Amino acid sequence: MDMICYMVSTVIVILAMWVNVNVKLGLKHKWLKYVTSTTAALCVLLVDMGTNFYHEHFDDWALGTFFDTYIIIMIYMFFPIPDIPPAMGLAAIMSAMYIIYYVVFLGSLGLGEHSRFGETIEILFYYISLNMMCTYFLIMREIVVRASFLDRHQYVMEDIALRSARATERIFLHTILPPQIAQPIQDEIQNRIKIAQKHHDLPSNNKRDRVIAIQMHPNVSILYADIVNYTHLTTTLSVKELVTLLHELYARFDNAASRYAVQRIKFLGDCYYCVAGLIKPDPAHAICCVKLGLCMIDIIREVRDEVQIGIDIRVGVHSGSLFAGVLGSTKLQYDIWGQDVLIANKLEATGMPGQVHVSERTLQMIKNMYEVYPGSEAAREDAYLQKHNIITYLIISINDKGKGTELDSESNDSFNVIQHQESSSGLLLSEELKKMPLGPNGFSLLFGKLFNLKNHQELPSMSRVEIGTFFLNFRNPALEYNYLHQPDYMFKYSVLLAWCCAMSLIYLHLVVDDKHNSSGFYFDILTFVTLSLILLLAWYKKICFWRYSMHYHNYSPLSCTIFRMVDNLQCSLFKRITVYIYFMITYILIVYMILDDCNKAEFQLALIESILYKYDQDCKCFPPWQLTCSVVLIIFMTIIFTRIPFTMKIIVSLFISVIYSSIFLYQFDDVINDGGTTNPYFPAEYAHLIMIIFTICTLYLQERQAEFNNKINYKWREELLKKQEDARITDQSITILLHNILPAHVVNVYLTSVAKCELYYEDYEMVAVMFASLQNFDLTLPNLHILNDIIVQFDQILYFYRDDNLVEKIKIVGCTYMAACGLDLRFSSLISDETGIGDSVFQEIHRGRVSAESTQRGNYTLTEKREEVVLVLTTFALDLMRTLWVCKNNYMNLSIDRAVFNADISIGISCGEVMAGVVGASQVHYDIWGNAVNMASRMDSTGVAGEIQVTEETAVILSKYGIECNYRGMTFVKGLGMLPTYFVGITSSFEFVYIGEKSLMSNSSNPHSSEAST
Repeated sequence: MDMICYMVSTVIVILAMWVNVNVKLGLKHKWLKYVTSTTAALCVLLVDMGTNFYHEHFDDWALGTFFDTYIIIMIYMFFPIPDIPPAMGLAAIMSAMYIIYYVVFLGSLGLGEHSRFGETIEILFYYISLNMMCTYFLIMREIVVRASFLDRHQYVMEDIALRSARATERIFLHTILPPQIAQPIQDEIQNRIKIAQKHHDLPSNNKRDRVIAIQMHPNVSILYADIVNYTHLTTTLSVKELVTLLHELYARFDNAASRYAVQRIKFLGDCYYCVAGLIKPDPAHAICCVKLGLCMIDIIREVRDEVQIGIDIRVGVHSGSLFAGVLGSTKLQYDIWGQDVLIANKLEATGMPGQVHVSERTLQMIKNMYEVYPGSEAAREDAYLQKHNIITYLIISINDKGKGTELDSESNDSFNVIQHQESSSGLLLSEELKKMPLGPNGFSLLFGKLFNLKNHQELPSMSRVEIGTFFLNFRNPALEYNYLHQPDYMFKYSVLLAWCCAMSLIYLHLVVDDKHNSSGFYFDILTFVTLSLILLLAWYKKICFWRYSMHYHNYSPLSCTIFRMVDNLQCSLFKRITVYIYFMITYILIVYMILDDCNKAEFQLALIESILYKYDQDCKCFPPWQLTCSVVLIIFMTIIFTRIPFTMKIIVSLFISVIYSSIFLYQFDDVINDGGTTNPYFPAEYAHLIMIIFTICTLYLQERQAEFNNKINYKWREELLKKQEDARITDQSITILLHNILPAHVVNVYLTSVAKCELYYEDYEMVAVMFASLQNFDLTLPNLHILNDIIVQFDQILYFYRDDNLVEKIKIVGCTYMAACGLDLRFSSLISDETGIGDSVFQEIHRGRVSAESTQRGNYTLTEKREEVVLVLTTFALDLMRTLWVCKNNYMNLSIDRAVFNADISIGISCGEVMAGVVGASQVHYDIWGNAVNMASRMDSTGVAGEIQVTEETAVILSKYGIECNYRGMTFVKGLGMLPTYFVGITSSFEFVYIGEKSLMSNSSNPHSSEAST
């Protein structure tokens, strides 16, 4: 009969729970979870009470309830009830029904009122404590689950963000550097950021310590292309029209270069040059360059027909070897050097518009694939080409239909990459969440391997490697130590539950101690006082908050001391363990006193007499089921006490269980048998033992899951902090890289423009532009190392030209250093006087401003203020000359060949209206255009070593600031004819010559003293 009832109830419970396996059905009908859980609980309760009622009325067997503890534990820990209040309500109903049944059942046995009241109160204490502990466990599990989800979500999002940031960093880095050089630069930038953090973010004035990143490429082809009639474009088109045209051209050129596997190096206004076979060796590098050149001619013809502007292109291609790499410490730009590079440049300069001008070496490598003609007359007369015996040929382009359409489809690659990254983040999130471990990797892995389960899936390697199998300890001792020493903010709740458990035990002791043992009574009083003090200490801060949270209150020194004690108690693992052990020892002592109060001999004698004379036994030791239920509560407390090492919890719970079972079952078997069993065919000892085993196994598995989630979450939080730090460093490195591609004021605006797929351009009324070139400097490999040191020193001067005196490095081309001043949208021509003393830029500007104010007699207009950019850039040019002089002296003092470095510098400066913008597709590039740029380049190319040559307009502006400019004469300028030019007055000690001081310096060794001044 009993087996049939158990089997039927088992089937009903399985069927009721099986409905919840269908997740979609449960989401559609949420009430199913409540109905099935209630059905299962009532089924078990009715079977438990029904069997007991049946045996009591038909067999006259008094049985105790067997499933009360199991039902309550199942409701809280196993039933699919999604919310805490319904679970508490169902468990409370089950507990109330058991209490009512217990009272009625005891009444039917005809026991005394005192005995019934005492045991009923003890049962009431037990159910209240069990529900409180299970509720606490459920709340903690819910907190862990929700925190786990949030941690996992944030972890995945940070991982996706980090990957996206690194991909963005890689994209931007590869726009200026090839991959083989990019990685060392990227690592160096991030290492510098980390070093700066360790040294409290102090700026480092040291120059770059990295090895110069220059590589030799022995078998490549170089292509130079120059737009014909470019100067006319920069002077006739508006800034928007010019940037749109250049972006259209260069974007198509970039896509064509990518199509033919040619690496674009950079473009210099109207000049576009690239190399085939640079990134990856390619036997067909010459063919790729020639095809690209022909394609560029077709592209510019298509654009010319579309916009109706008279432009064309010259292309020169030469094959040979070169050096490639990065020079300087800021505005990192990839460049190429070598004799064959100069030859390719000469081929472009002496070529014919609409034709590809190739050398004989390149022609031999393309194997007569095209119809060729003899080279141009200019090439045959060029001294440099004659010196190196270069014979040239011309390849005429044939229009290929359909090329433009193919290239147009690739014109927005840079925008598509960003949009693809944004659209794929949702998919990445869902995929990553599926990979997250859901439980500890112990028994499932063991059984999966043991039975060769085909569908068994192992957890991610992180959870297998980092966390132990049974005790879930981190294999990294440092990580385990940090995890255990986390503060316990739930400590007060654990203490409250532990106090309730102790009160239940104390009450049980008082009930069974009918001999009124004074030592036991005093022990109970002492335990009550000490545990209550601990409870008050743990809750004191919370109580004060409840009382004074609505208004301001000055706490007494005693209260502040208690607050510190509580905080220290929560943060100290050792003190928490001490409190935990104290509670456990108290529990053990109370149970020991209950067992010790039992006189076994007297009990056995009374038991024998009751059997012989058939009367109810008056001598009772203790109620065995109440004591076992109290031990169940103790086991609960050993497991659910928060922030105690999981290993210690398991050891303590096993110790209590084993000791209690051993003593209780073997020393008090008569008391156990007299207390009744749960089934007439089931020994009472086994019923007690099963309850202990079921409780500890259930709590172990549940706590193991919670501990696993806690440790995984902690591990993720640690990794999340690292990822956030890595992402922050990556973001900083991206910012540095962007500032090495674009000027500082352009970065944020450009990123917004890219997100909207818009072009970015600027227009300035007054910008000073400078070209500075090293003269008599051959670009050999030893000289490239020297050039790198010089460029690094030049870059360091930029540190002093920031804020209002901003000088922007534009590019480096060969031995030419290009910079500009005034490229700042915030530039209002107001230069702050809050400057340091000793820097030449501040001294010269201050002196120049005083001179200008005295000249203008106070009428210092906005136009004159904007003209200060000319003074700033001229001062920067003078600093370059000073720096080069220092470098020359340093190299002269070294034991090296003096012929290696004997260069001087010529500088050209012009000013005026300038247009700027960002152009390019696969490789973004910031450049400036305008007559001022062209004139500065001509001032440099026609200049004299050791001099700063300026235009007449620039000389007039400098004279306003008191700087003397010496008239050089009429100088031929390409495209403009003969123009007047001037040399800036400079002394032999590299100081400006100011107007009015010339007479004082007439006897000095000034090389400019013989020149006529303005």
